[in-house]
Amino acid sequence: TDERLSWPRTIGVGLQHIAAMFGATFLVPILTGLPPTTTLFFSGLGTILFLIITQNKVPSYLGSSFAFLAPIAASVKSDSMAVALGGVVATGVLLAIVGLVARAVGTGWINWLLPPVVTGTIVMVIGLNLAGAAKGGLASGPVLGTITLLAIAFFAAFSRGFIGRISIFLGLLVGYLIAFLMGDVNTDGIKAAKWIAAPTFTTPEFKMSAIILFLPVVLVLIAENVGHVKAVSSMTGKDLDDQMGNALFADGVATTLAGAGGGSGTTTYAENIGVMAATRVYSTAAYWIAALGAIILSISPKFGAVLSAIPGGVLGGAQVALFGMIGILGADR
Repeated sequence: TDERLSWPRTIGVGLQHIAAMFGATFLVPILTGLPPTTTLFFSGLGTILFLIITQNKVPSYLGSSFAFLAPIAASVKSDSMAVALGGVVATGVLLAIVGLVARAVGTGWINWLLPPVVTGTIVMVIGLNLAGAAKGGLASGPVLGTITLLAIAFFAAFSRGFIGRISIFLGLLVGYLIAFLMGDVNTDGIKAAKWIAAPTFTTPEFKMSAIILFLPVVLVLIAENVGHVKAVSSMTGKDLDDQMGNALFADGVATTLAGAGGGSGTTTYAENIGVMAATRVYSTAAYWIAALGAIILSISPKFGAVLSAIPGGVLGGAQVALFGMIGILGADR
């Protein structure tokens, strides 16, 4: 939206958006075997394209979609990563076509197919499903997770203004610092990583048997995008239905580009809805900062290693706060 804060505050909220998307965006390539920095690069690039195509009206970050986990794993097992990337490209092209249709004939058919009760449920289910991932993180470090969660709650409850608005980012910092002091941060990867290196790119291959595996992902991405736009509409009080086609088209283009270069397919990120619910800042400028930050991170393996060394317990604590907010937001619809 057109809301603007001062630059220091915008950068602060942008950093919080990076912190929010980072765990999940990195998790998908780690689980599938794709290079994390490449996925990060395309998520930043995809977000910039999304903001341009939606005319800066839909605050959103495009991160790795969990919907791609199963088809990528199946394609890699039967063929290769290049063939899996062909499936990602095909998904993106189909989603872009759906977006163009929605832009040409309107979103009435999408609204009929996915009314508020359905989209609200989708947002709530996304939050509850993501909570499962948070549970895994918490289980790996319950003490650190609890400390992080308490720190977030403290900043949110007892801080006014800007400090309260970046409570999740500050909670993460507190959890990371305590983990470091406790000796729970593995610094081997940080020491070994280079300061600057270009992401590695892979060329996709196309095989119909693999592409078929990816077709259901298109429906998931449509639902996630529609749910996201509806959620942002309800948060900001603005009718964004006219941007629905643009959002679908933009995510399709971003996913196509990611697959073409060796990154994971993207989706509008529920994690960042959690940040907006916590901060009540809906400025698209903060997402530009987050996108540029992701691209900078993607060419610095050293900084990427620092962030990827965040213990699971700390990430889990932050995820519980974020995903809980998403679930509540869906139930409110």
